[in-house]
Amino acid sequence: MLTSRPNEPTLVAAHDRVYRTLRARIMHGDIAPGQALTLRGIGKEFEVSMTPAREAVRRLVAEGALFLSSSGRVSTPELSQERIEELAALRALLEVELASRALPRAHMALIDRLQMTNQSIAEAVSNRDAVGYIRTNLEFHRTLYLRAQAPAMLATTETVWLQLGPTMRALYGRLRRTEPPHFHKLIIAALKAGDEPGLRLAVRSDVTQGLRMLAG
Repeated sequence: MLTSRPNEPTLVAAHDRVYRTLRARIMHGDIAPGQALTLRGIGKEFEVSMTPAREAVRRLVAEGALFLSSSGRVSTPELSQERIEELAALRALLEVELASRALPRAHMALIDRLQMTNQSIAEAVSNRDAVGYIRTNLEFHRTLYLRAQAPAMLATTETVWLQLGPTMRALYGRLRRTEPPHFHKLIIAALKAGDEPGLRLAVRSDVTQGLRMLAG
């Protein structure tokens, strides 16, 4: 006979809350490359026991968002040049395909939303808000790619974003960006014109240019 566990839903909810919050922080560059995290520290911040903290960390390690050393130390990854180049190549393959699939469904409401998001990116850049910049930049891309109706491909892309998050923060500091990405305007123009080759080129350039500068 199965017995119920009254506290199990609470533990699941707690672990999911910790996981989602940490995942967003890592993806948006709110945690620097190589920064250590402890289960005790996570538990204290989120006011949870060790079990949901450990489960959240386990999921993030499995996604490549956190690195678990042989000594048990947990930290955000510090990516090698080869790894950055690999992830940049993945972004180019996946995101160009997502954009291409989204093009036939790119109505004016979508284009208007992309333009509004681009304004938010410009504000984040103006305010020197690195985390806000990365968050709104990814929102720009996600908004477009959702129109592709390719959930498995988008999920894989988001895993790449997650692994790159801390590195993107380091890149932002190196570039000292003073204006929003130039290629976003080309992406929007290509969507308006129904120009698939132009869209593919603009997306490929946008997602690889900065990472190549970091890896170089």
